[in-house]
Amino acid sequence: MTETSELLDALPHAERIRSRKLAGGVATVIADATGLSKSGRDALERELHDAALALPGVDEARIAVTAAEPSRTLIAIGSGKGGVGKSTVAANVAIALAKAGQKVGLVDADVYGPSQPTLLGSSQKPTADGEQLVPVEAQGLKFLSLGHLVSPGHALAWRGPMATGALAKLIDADWGDTEILIVDMPPGTGDVQLSLIQRSRPAGAVIVSTPQDLSLIDARRAVDLFNKMSVPVLGVIENMATYTCPHCGEASHPFGTGGAEAAAEEMGVPFFGRLPLSLGIRENSDAGHPPAAGEGPEADAFAAIAAKLLAAVAH
Repeated sequence: MTETSELLDALPHAERIRSRKLAGGVATVIADATGLSKSGRDALERELHDAALALPGVDEARIAVTAAEPSRTLIAIGSGKGGVGKSTVAANVAIALAKAGQKVGLVDADVYGPSQPTLLGSSQKPTADGEQLVPVEAQGLKFLSLGHLVSPGHALAWRGPMATGALAKLIDADWGDTEILIVDMPPGTGDVQLSLIQRSRPAGAVIVSTPQDLSLIDARRAVDLFNKMSVPVLGVIENMATYTCPHCGEASHPFGTGGAEAAAEEMGVPFFGRLPLSLGIRENSDAGHPPAAGEGPEADAFAAIAAKLLAAVAH
């Protein structure tokens, strides 16, 4: 470093400066903007530019801002049909992952019934940074929902290309340092699901099913879809498996039990565990208080599933 280049030691954001040089009145600075939003990167570049020009002997400032691409794992949570509690599972698993120390984002891609704003108890609208959406923060994670794009109670009457275009905006949002991005997929195996999988290329998928045969038929279709798209199915979750009477404590199985585990074994897919048919989960979800955010047996059940998901991703 030349003696004149030492003038650049006075520049702000020294922790981000990777290279600096002053020669012939031209200051050249390379800064690392990893983890900053687009507006944050622009602000860093402007500050360094103005600060360099203010130094004696500097006639021109050339600032280059670089950023390493974040290492992000995208996990799709899907089901062959609606009504199996997929969105509730997605929200609570995402929260459990965040409680386990992961930096988590959640995309509510359920074009037929975006419910994550209700489940997460957040009516806040996302902002935009240039062409990118900036996710909302709630329950320890970042999230975006198609429900943010329409007024409450209004249907999303979109054809396939419109829906996939909107979903792309959600997935390509400014997720910052997010490590795991959970995508709450639309139910079924149609055009929207195919387009979303092709474009986003999930690292893996998790299938949610209730125990009865009718649900398992559709769950098998969902597994088959991901297999055909070369997306590994990381595990199957059996939801609404057991109901415990709050008065007598007797356990019953309105939808049967063990069906999803047997189906997972038959298909050669790991079984992540069972979740109860619980009045508490339903009431807390409707009120925007996800059980995974608290303590108790229900939170523990989601934490156990999140641990299996993390182990599957690590392999």
